[in-house]
Amino acid sequence: MSVKALKGFKDILPGEVETWQRIEQTARDIFQRFGFNEIKVPILEKTTLFKRSIGEATDIVEKEMYTFADRNGASLTMRPEGTAPVLRAYVEHGLQVKKPVQRLYTIGPMFRHERPQKGRLRQFHQLSAEVLGSGLAMLDAEVMAMAALVLRELGLTVSLEINSLGCRKCRPGFNQALVDFLAQHADKLCNDCERRRQTNPLRVLDCKNEHCREQYKNSPSILEHLCKDCREHFTEVRKNLDLLNIDYKVNSFMVRGLDYYCRTTFELLTDNLGAQSAVGAGGRYDGLVKQLGGPDVPGIGFALGLERLALLMEHQGLSSPESKADIFIAALGEEALNRAFILVHALRNAGLAATMDHQGRSLKNQMKQAGRMGASFTLIMGEEELSRNKVILRDMASREQQDLELSTDLSSWAADLKKIINQNPS
Repeated sequence: MSVKALKGFKDILPGEVETWQRIEQTARDIFQRFGFNEIKVPILEKTTLFKRSIGEATDIVEKEMYTFADRNGASLTMRPEGTAPVLRAYVEHGLQVKKPVQRLYTIGPMFRHERPQKGRLRQFHQLSAEVLGSGLAMLDAEVMAMAALVLRELGLTVSLEINSLGCRKCRPGFNQALVDFLAQHADKLCNDCERRRQTNPLRVLDCKNEHCREQYKNSPSILEHLCKDCREHFTEVRKNLDLLNIDYKVNSFMVRGLDYYCRTTFELLTDNLGAQSAVGAGGRYDGLVKQLGGPDVPGIGFALGLERLALLMEHQGLSSPESKADIFIAALGEEALNRAFILVHALRNAGLAATMDHQGRSLKNQMKQAGRMGASFTLIMGEEELSRNKVILRDMASREQQDLELSTDLSSWAADLKKIINQNPS
């Protein structure tokens, strides 16, 4: 019996990975425009990092983390999200000293042990962007605009929903109003919500059970309990989104699944992926850096899920094709095979995506191979051509052919061939 991938862990195959590359390249380009720098953080972290940041009463910490003891008995966790590791690195390396406001992003796999379904895997990948050192509402709008720009330049259509979760001053009043409301509906809640209302009542609003969601339609709104500062901040966020012509909808029931969020939260949603409607989400987490042992600086960030973005691009007909060769060399005969081996290397050095058939099969078979690889041009080298010190260049789209004279200066010859190919793209 062959060995297969673990449940919830997926191979990303040729034909799929090109779409992923496009997503990452687009995001990197846009992040650079906004002044962000990439940071790479470890997959493994101390478990306490996530308990302190995400919150012990969250589903992620209680049920979903891949946690184990190493040989020394230390509890380690495979990162379930990207913000906490980035903030740990920010504190550990004193990055606030280098820049008062740090703009950082990371790309990589995350791990959560949950029920696999379309767009939700146990190993999943995220683009995570964080801004540390500013609490301005204008920055909240800028971060949301950046996330929206990534999706727009990928050709995707999504909607933006925003909310405010208040702060430590105004949250207790809302929590108490919510606890009182839930007590009146305790007999109608699912088991998870019944447990959450005792330990972390805000989390009940994140329940996906339709029956529970129906109960919460009449629950208190966090927006009705905001303090003056949080109310003014949220008003400024909306004003700045309007200035940037960013469409959005206020959703007072959006709470997100992590304890560290405060004030602005947001989600980027699609109706094309079934139950997994969020392709990206984020929010403000003022106080989290201090909680992790660093300076008391505000922060805001978001994550985009690569699996869901790739699925959405496929659904909207935006998937990227497999990489194509610029030129395929069809060599006929032993001498031609040796010459082609040298020539293909020269073409690659010149910057062309060049490939060849190393087996010296028939011209018919090699032309079929060039077609399957999507080569724009084929260079045909046979004994007759080499006897005249020439090769045949064939445009695979127009089927036009031309003779080219070979040169002993392969570097210059390859550079000239590159110009011909670039002037006649298929």
